[in-house]
Amino acid sequence: QVQLVESGGGLVRPGGSLRLSCAPSGSISSILTMGWYRQVPGKQRELVAAINWSSGRTSHADSVKGRFTISRDNAKNTVYLQMNTLKPEDTAVYYCNARQLLRADAWGQGTQVTVSS
Repeated sequence: QVQLVESGGGLVRPGGSLRLSCAPSGSISSILTMGWYRQVPGKQRELVAAINWSSGRTSHADSVKGRFTISRDNAKNTVYLQMNTLKPEDTAVYYCNARQLLRADAWGQGTQVTVSS
């Protein structure tokens, strides 16, 4: 099984930037893709961005294209979500996710991102 440890998040003003980090441990070889989701109270968790673990190919939700970038540091086995030009509507709890071969998804503990003046 894979365990995920998230870091980053916090309070930022509109237009500001934050970077989230997610470091997987355990059965890393079983990871197919990693992604960042976000959730606000009363709404479903939505996919923000994802990266293919082997190819590095990325995808981003339309709502964050041009502002957020998912990336991976191969040496550190860490996935990042760089968030620029943040808006109040980006306020949510952000979760790191690992999709694994023949196993259930792994989730991080969640980190709060608040965009407010």
